Amino acid sequence: MANYNPRNFLILAVDDNSINRILLEKLLKKEGYKISILSTSEDVMPYLVKMTPDLILLDLMMPNINGLELCERIKLNPNFQEIPVIFITASDEKQDLLKAFDLGAVDYITKPFHNQELLARIKNHLELKFTRDELKKALVELEKLAKTDDLTGISNRRHFISLAEREFNLARRQKRSFSLLILDIDYFKKINDTYGHPVGDLVIQFVAQQCVLCIRKEDLCARWGGEEFIIFLSETNLEDAVLVANRIRTNIYNEIIDIDSYKISLTVSIGVSVYKSDDTSVSQAISRSDMALYQAKNSGRNRVVDQDGILYEDKG
Repeated sequence: MANYNPRNFLILAVDDNSINRILLEKLLKKEGYKISILSTSEDVMPYLVKMTPDLILLDLMMPNINGLELCERIKLNPNFQEIPVIFITASDEKQDLLKAFDLGAVDYITKPFHNQELLARIKNHLELKFTRDELKKALVELEKLAKTDDLTGISNRRHFISLAEREFNLARRQKRSFSLLILDIDYFKKINDTYGHPVGDLVIQFVAQQCVLCIRKEDLCARWGGEEFIIFLSETNLEDAVLVANRIRTNIYNEIIDIDSYKISLTVSIGVSVYKSDDTSVSQAISRSDMALYQAKNSGRNRVVDQDGILYEDKG
C-alpha cells in the first residue's frame, strides 16, 4: 500500500494482563498507531458500538468471556464482520487456533511475541483491509456509474428499464397500478443553436431537477435520451399522473433560467400512459406515452396528452 501511515489506523487491544496491555500500548503508540486498550471482554461490544477500530488484537485466554466466544460475538454482528481480528495467545493448542480461524480470525501470534513480527502482521492485515475497502468503494462507484446519467445525476435509460420491468411484473402479480410520463424539452435544438451546447447541458440539468422535485421518493425519473426524460409513478392512476405531469410542465413554464447573461424560458411537452391489465410488457405502456408525447408536440407544445389522446393545455 503506497504511503502506509500508522496514524491513519485505530487498533483495539484486549488483554486481561496489565503487563501485556502496557507493552502493547507502548509498542503501538511508538509505531504511530492510534490505540485503545481494554482489560475485559465485557467492555468490547459496548466499545464497538461507539468506535470502529481498523483491527483488533485479542487475547485468547480471558476470564468470563474468552477470546473465542468474544470473536464469535464480534463476527456475528454485520457491522463488525469486516474488522480483522488477530489473536495473541500463550496457548499452542491447535484446536483453539483452528477454532479461532473458523470464527473469523485472520491471524494469531504466540506469547511472548517478537515486536517486529507483531508489527509486520498488523501492517499486513491493515494493508489487506485497506485494499478490500478501496475495492468495495470502487465497485460501489462503478455500480453507481452504470445506473446514473453522467450529466444529470438521475437514472439512465438502462437502469430505468431494469427497474420498470421489475415493477411491471409486480403490478401484474399484485394487480397494482402505475403510470408513465415521457417529456421532451420543446425547441431544444434552437436552445443549443442559440446559446451553445454548454448552456443546453445546464438546461437539461434544470429540467431533471424540476422533475425530481415534483415526484415522490418511491417514483423514478430517468434521462431517456437527449432532451427526453421518463418518469415511473408507482401506484398512480391516469388522473393523478396527469396532475403530476401538469405540475412539472407548469413549474418549468413559470421559471426563468438565469445562465451567465442569458435569461431563458422553457416549455416541455409530456405524454402520459397508465398500465393496462392486458399489457404483456412495460414497453407497451412506454409506447403509449411516446405516442401521447408525439401528439402533445404536434398540437402546439407545452401540452400534456394522455394515452387516450385527451389534451391538457392550461398554460397555468
